[in-house]
Amino acid sequence: MKYISRFFFIIAIIIFTYPVSFVNAGSSQATGEIHFKPEEIVGFAKKVEKTLAEKGARVAIVGRVGRERNKLPEGVNYTHVGLAVYSQISSADGRKLPGYIMYNLYQRANEPNVSDLIKDFPADFFAGVEVMEAGIIIPTPKLQKRILEVLVSQTYKELHNPNYSVIANPFTLELQNCTEHTLDVITAAIYQTNDLNIIKANEKAYFDPQRVNISPIKLMLGSWFVKDVATSDHPDSPVTSTFTTIGQFLTKYNAASELLTIIPRG
Repeated sequence: MKYISRFFFIIAIIIFTYPVSFVNAGSSQATGEIHFKPEEIVGFAKKVEKTLAEKGARVAIVGRVGRERNKLPEGVNYTHVGLAVYSQISSADGRKLPGYIMYNLYQRANEPNVSDLIKDFPADFFAGVEVMEAGIIIPTPKLQKRILEVLVSQTYKELHNPNYSVIANPFTLELQNCTEHTLDVITAAIYQTNDLNIIKANEKAYFDPQRVNISPIKLMLGSWFVKDVATSDHPDSPVTSTFTTIGQFLTKYNAASELLTIIPRG
């Protein structure tokens, strides 16, 4: 009995430290602790919108930091990715104002292994961040147009798989996270198709994923005890898509016009 208790104690310690890498990795709507003042969040969100507008971006890929940077796995700089779309927004008094709407795949707060497609505003998008920073990928004008065509079509919803894993394999159909869905939207736009077999075949051929640099023991225990961590869709060493790998993919094939980082000052 003493050895069994010690075994479970060790497991508890590993699971307790496991969130350092992935658990609650900032890909849900802001429902918990807010780390910045409301005016700071709104001000930063407006700066992001102003920067995108000055760049002439009608569609941009935006990353945020939902965990402390020193608690993120190697190669992961942003914990959530969404698409910012320039829109005419209706104000409370009925006016039409220019601004950006965020298209997101968010995991559910009370059911983290399930996701939903949700639209919100930049201030909502950045509300729960740990670090006030935004990563921005601005696709070429041609690709922006094609992405927008996907977003307003039924394809956008068809590409959504609600079975969520924070380390979803971008080359399979079993599970999905926010970056994979964003990658699927981009690939659907590039090839102008809603055929998932074509989309996945081209991602496998041209997209270089991020290797998941976590010890096999932690990964195994995480898949046992943490709902939004799964390894069932990884036949080999786990890989996933990230904001950085999407940026590298678009840059490599001349489909990004600019990559930048936005911070509150500077």
